[in-house]
Amino acid sequence: MHKRSATHTRETGETKISVELELDGTGKFDVETGIKMFDHMLTHLAQHGLFDIKIAASGWDQHHLVEDVAISLGKALSEALGDKEGIVRMGHALVPMDEALAMVAVDIGGRGYAVIEAPFKRKKIGDLGSDLVRHFLESFAIEAKINLHAKVLSGINDHHKAEAIFKALGRALDSATKIDQRIVGEVPSTKGVIE
Repeated sequence: MHKRSATHTRETGETKISVELELDGTGKFDVETGIKMFDHMLTHLAQHGLFDIKIAASGWDQHHLVEDVAISLGKALSEALGDKEGIVRMGHALVPMDEALAMVAVDIGGRGYAVIEAPFKRKKIGDLGSDLVRHFLESFAIEAKINLHAKVLSGINDHHKAEAIFKALGRALDSATKIDQRIVGEVPSTKGVIE
């Protein structure tokens, strides 16, 4: 089996992004975006997905920075998965964080689509605009070519709700990207291909 890793860089007039992703990792991370709360959330994605992730990002606008990290991480995930042979393909996780409870389900089926039900009470979670949680998830799903459903089932504290989502996303992606020994060499689709 090929090494399931990818590097993606993106440089625009607004941002400069570098992402390194190793799917079969141990949860190591080195994340520096200049947005402390965003860094915190991305480290949960790495740790709970058992992905090794290195992200260096800079830019003058928070919206574009979060969006471009999502684009780069999504492209890296798609590239690291290659032809998707042998993957489980679908995964889900239910994660509590104190009073908050989040559910994330993913399907690595070649079509990018996101349904997000994550209401936040405040405009900011630490130094991160709370609306950017949704924007990250949507942009990531489109570029990774996955279906992603995320729902906050309960919760009061916005930090806890967001953290539960990112932990659940890591867990769900870990499940979906695993190799199923029963179908090694096969693409898990009746079409025979996942683009």
